[in-house]
Amino acid sequence: MTAKNSRPKGVIVVAALLLFAAVMIPIFWISFFSGSGHITEEKCYLTFEYAFPAADAWMAVACLLGCVGLLARKQWGVLFALLGGSAGIFLGLMDLWFDLGYGTFSRFSLTSADVAVELAIVILLLSLGPFVIWYVWTRRQVLL
Repeated sequence: MTAKNSRPKGVIVVAALLLFAAVMIPIFWISFFSGSGHITEEKCYLTFEYAFPAADAWMAVACLLGCVGLLARKQWGVLFALLGGSAGIFLGLMDLWFDLGYGTFSRFSLTSADVAVELAIVILLLSLGPFVIWYVWTRRQVLL
């Protein structure tokens, strides 16, 4: 058990994961809009990707607020960490469903940097989102 004013064990790691997501999302979009982060130039792929900036921006904001709020021991930090984790699961599932239907992992070489990044994004979103939710929810009393 932690003392009333001490940080719960692992909160720095969770805050770092939230900050990582908040920073990497804009980096991904800068790369994408510069033309270097495209798996293909096919219209279907590009149309799908162009639908995501607003949702990804929401996730980045939620993750950033979750990070700051958890470190500052604010109630809204728990809320935004949960929202950021949930957004990650949603976006990861959307990416995975498209990639499986579009054939991203079978049509394109898995050794391609862009395909490897796509696979890494899906894995990170679908593993870190649930982890953040689990951590925050199971420790919400101490975090609040």
